[in-house]
Order: sequence, then structure tokens, then C-alpha cells
Amino acid sequence: MEHVAANPWASLAYLIAGVCFILALRGLSSPTSSQRGNRFGMIGMTIAVVTTLLTHIPMGIDPDPSDYISDIPDIVTIAQILAAIAIGAVIGVVTARKIAMTAMPQLVAAFHSLVGLAAVLVAAAAFLNPAAFGIVDAAGAILPVSRVEMGLGVAIGAITFSGSVIAFLKLNGNMGGKPILLPGRHVINLAVLAGILGLIAYFTQDQSPWIFWTVTALSFVIGFLLIVPIGGADMPVVVSMLNSYSGWAAAAMGFTLHNSAMIITGALVGSSGAILSYIMCRAMNRSFISVIAGGFGGDTGGGSGEAKEQRPWKRGSAEDAAFLMSQAEQVIIVPGYGMAVAQAQHVLREMADKLKEHGVRVKYAIHPVAGRMPGHMNVLLAEANVPYDEVFELEDINSEFAQTDVAFIIGANDVVNPAAKTDKSSPIYGMPVFDVGKAKTVLFIKRSMGGVGYAGVDNDVFYADNTMMLLADAKKMVEEVVKSLD
Repeated sequence: MEHVAANPWASLAYLIAGVCFILALRGLSSPTSSQRGNRFGMIGMTIAVVTTLLTHIPMGIDPDPSDYISDIPDIVTIAQILAAIAIGAVIGVVTARKIAMTAMPQLVAAFHSLVGLAAVLVAAAAFLNPAAFGIVDAAGAILPVSRVEMGLGVAIGAITFSGSVIAFLKLNGNMGGKPILLPGRHVINLAVLAGILGLIAYFTQDQSPWIFWTVTALSFVIGFLLIVPIGGADMPVVVSMLNSYSGWAAAAMGFTLHNSAMIITGALVGSSGAILSYIMCRAMNRSFISVIAGGFGGDTGGGSGEAKEQRPWKRGSAEDAAFLMSQAEQVIIVPGYGMAVAQAQHVLREMADKLKEHGVRVKYAIHPVAGRMPGHMNVLLAEANVPYDEVFELEDINSEFAQTDVAFIIGANDVVNPAAKTDKSSPIYGMPVFDVGKAKTVLFIKRSMGGVGYAGVDNDVFYADNTMMLLADAKKMVEEVVKSLD
């Protein structure tokens, strides 16, 4: 059997898979074509996996024992591979069916951690048995270029794994959303990163085991140090950034495995994740370099996690909200993570339909970091069949609040908090937010006045003269509004 890289049919299959992945990314760039994009992704991955299995598992006696595979896998090995695929498929199907949309961000973080761990394991296997990977010279030493690939792959993979574990714990509520600021963290981070790069350079000259394992250990540590100082409001950017890291880890391991499909896929995931991170950083007025360095948004004092002293505020009812919105010319709905927790997107769309029957113009305003992962709110609204032409990004709709009768906030806090513009001590300072306070009336749904957003910051909008607080579960409150609109 020929080497995969020299097999024209395998190369063609990997090329087709790569084209499918490109089409998948193109399709996923818009809600209207996302299903088609998912299908292309599944087709491409199926082609890549089947091609890899067929080109690495000979199904008969090898007539040329001198080629790249000399030991024919027996039926036990093939059965083990198929069993692993079956187990993974069952876990994937069960998870996809049972996972709640509110848990999707931490699920994505968990997936990233698995990609990173896979890269570490592949790099370790290549280091321990380089001959099986075809990366040795005549003297039996690992090729210098393979050592670079191996070092970068294990470093990026370990950073992705430990960073994703911390992101998962933060998103899942096992760790607080407030930044954990370590003394001298920037100096420590730079020193550890410099040490990793220096050891990888030295690894090209000396393949001693202590170098490889030290790089691995330091990379696990730096992944932890990079993500711990990042606050809850910035977690959507972290998820995007870790997605990019996982892609580069896969690409590095693709070179070690001589697998063009992994190189193509990893490069696509890595570059698209980096571009998305950059776009989100610009939308949040963050520095992309500070994202890479870690701890962005963590230099400020941060919120206390508690509400401010008692201040006067106005409480309203579902009947009040229904009357105000039914008399309005335009209502802008701003959804947030609280809507996802309450699973209120379907009844929210029903409310919007009722308002349209009253002649009200309804729009949805989506912040780049609403929810806890990129596109979280867009997915929820699409699930509820909200028309795409009614959904607007921050820069496209923010100027309309001044001419809007009612701003309807459901489950959002940080993305409408004016502290981002006025309070330099706030962990969200500098982040663009919706100017909901400029609307004639603000209807704000939240469970209680004691709670604060994921960033732990109180919101002055709660206490504004034009704000009416609707304290209840988001879904129940919207259901009551719908009844009052009948």
C-alpha cells in the first residue's frame, strides 16, 4: 500500500473534503444557509474519516512489506477502531439530543478541550514511537522539522485543553464570572511563553525527553493562567479564541501525521476562529493582542457581584407592558442569556406576532457577545423562526433607540449597561453597549432586583425614570404579556 501522501485517490478525497469544509464555513456565515453549511461539514468529515481509515487499515495481506506499513493490523485492531467510532457516535448523538441551548457554550468549550487533548496525545505518541510516524532519519533521530511540528502541536494543544477546561468551569457556574487576578500575571505569562518557545527551539537540537515533557507541562500551566483572569463578560471571545487554538493544534498534528485533511481543516478552523475573535474584539473595543496575552478586561477593579444600595425604581405588570407596547410605533427587543435560561424565545416570537397585529413595528437587537458564545442569541431566535430581516446587529440598530417608543429587555444586563461608557473601574468599561436608555420607555425583565449580570455589575438603567421593571421568570412574564395583548 502506498503512503497516503503519495496516493492520488486519497489526495483527491482529501481535496474534496477540504472543499466541503470551505463550503460549510461559507454556509454557516448566514442563518439562512446554516443548515446547508452543516450538511457540507458532515459530508466533508465523513469523506475525511473514511479515507483515513481505508488508507491506513489494509484489508488483506500486504504484498510489499517494505512500504510505510509493515505490520498488518489484525481483526482485533480493526474491531477496536470500529468500537471506538461507535462509542463516540453514541455519545455524540445522545449529547446532541439532550443538551440544552443554555449549555451550548460550555459544550463547545468541552469540545475544544478534547481537540486540544487529542493533539497532545498524538504528539506524545509521535515522540514515543517516531518510526511508526515516518519522522526519523537514517540514524533513527526525529527529523528537526518534525520536532518543530511536534513541539508546536503539543504546546498549542495543551494550552487549548487547560484553557478550555477553565472556560467550561466558568461557563458552567463551577467558577465565578469575576476575573481572578494573579499578582504579576503578565510577567509570569510572558516568562512561561518565552520558556516554551525557547525549549521548542532547543528541542530541534536535542530530543531529550525532559524537553518534550517540560514543554507539555508548561503549556498546560499557561493555558490555565491565560483564561483564569478573564471575566464573564468576555467569555464569548474566549470561546472563539479557543476555537482558533484548537484549529492550529490540529493543523500542527496534521503535519506530523502527514495528513493533508487535518492540515486543511485545522488551518480553516484556526484562521476562521482568529478572524471571528478579531471581529468580536473590535465590536467590544478590546485589543486583539491583549486577548492573545490573556487577562483582557481584567485590569480594572471589577464588579462586586452585589447590587448597589437601595435606590428608587418602578415596578410594572404584564398588563402595563402590553398596553405600552400595543400603543407604540416601534418596539426593539434586546434578548440576553436570561432568555436562553428561561427558554422564552418561542413565546417571545408569539408576542412579537401579536404586536404586529396591532400595527407595531418589531425589531430584535443582538449584541456580539449576548449570551455566552458567538451567535448564541441568533441561534435561539432562528430556532423560534424569527424572521431574519427583523434581527439587527449592534452597529446597525443602536442609533434607532432614540426614535423608539419601547425598548424591551429580556434577560440581558451587561450589553445594555451604561457603566461600560461611564465607569472606568467597571470590568466592562470600553465595551460598546445598546443605548436602551434613549428609548421613550424601557421594559426590563429580570428575576429580582438583587441579581446582577454575568460580569457582576449593577445597572443604572434599572433605576432610570423611563424604566419599568418586570420582575418574574422571563418566559412566564412574556406569556402574561401575550395574554394581555389578546
